[in-house]
Amino acid sequence: MIFQNIALLRRRAGLSQEALAERVGVTRQTVAKWENGESVPDVLHADRLAELFEVSLDELVHAPSTEGGPSPKGKYLFGTVTVGDKGQIVIPVRARRCFQIQPGDDLVLVGDIERGLALLKADFFTAVAQRIQEGSL
Repeated sequence: MIFQNIALLRRRAGLSQEALAERVGVTRQTVAKWENGESVPDVLHADRLAELFEVSLDELVHAPSTEGGPSPKGKYLFGTVTVGDKGQIVIPVRARRCFQIQPGDDLVLVGDIERGLALLKADFFTAVAQRIQEGSL
């Protein structure tokens, strides 16, 4: 996947292989090999790529390019979920790990008719509500 993500992000940034190579400190041939899947960047070069493209290292390496590739740091697309017969959904494991959601955690479901639904950790929602009530927000 990393080879697809490098190519996608390079094109999205409007960079040639040569321009990317200069910014990362490698040759154009090295970038071509990364994009063809013939080799992979070492950790230092992968970190430079993630920084340059403003994505996390995890997203650079693991984000499936079939879903549009990596998102900017702090922004995630975890894929789709299916609503069960009783309205239940399963939160993908990557999302649970990223946001440290554990079994038994309370979540608040909020919605906007035009923007959709969102889940918030209950403690975050409570803290914001408290600040609003105190007039400090």
